Amino acid sequence: MIIKLIYSREDIYFAVNKHHNDFADYFFIGATAVGDGLFMLLVAIILVLYSYRKAFLMASSFLLTTVVAQVIKRIIRAPRPSLYFTDHNHIYYVKGVKLLSSNSFPSGHTVQAFTMAVVLAYFARQKGWGFVYLLLALFIGYSRMYLSEHFFEDVMAGSIIGTITTIIWLTIIDSKPFIHTPKWNSGLLSKKKS
Repeated sequence: MIIKLIYSREDIYFAVNKHHNDFADYFFIGATAVGDGLFMLLVAIILVLYSYRKAFLMASSFLLTTVVAQVIKRIIRAPRPSLYFTDHNHIYYVKGVKLLSSNSFPSGHTVQAFTMAVVLAYFARQKGWGFVYLLLALFIGYSRMYLSEHFFEDVMAGSIIGTITTIIWLTIIDSKPFIHTPKWNSGLLSKKKS
């Protein structure tokens, strides 16, 4: 918030955009893929092997935060950097990245990244893993700015929406007795063992 209050949208964008190299290009293309909905689906499929409860909490959190983000996107209809800037001569674009032009606010990848981070931290027995998941989510959020898909405020809003919505949802749904039954705490692999 302090960064946004001190610096303009353009200042922040170009501060990120001017720092680039080949390694970072590949790294942030990979990081942004982790914030994609398909990756979240893969995580939920892996979780269903071990715990229906965990898979349900991940999938339902993802679904809820995605709907919230998409509704906001369609109400605000903010332009992305590729449409916002008319002079593209001084902008570095990563080769091979297909740039979108609309529905920039909030960053959906960042919403999903912080949703996943909150849910995984919630599951973690060693709470130090929460810091690792936070770093991963931050890298994904930064990747959206690095790849010129979003502005800082898009990513900031995405992190807030993903975090707060997920915490509220987990607090509500995981307090329900049905989700703590032995059946919900087993998974596909545990069923095969019995």
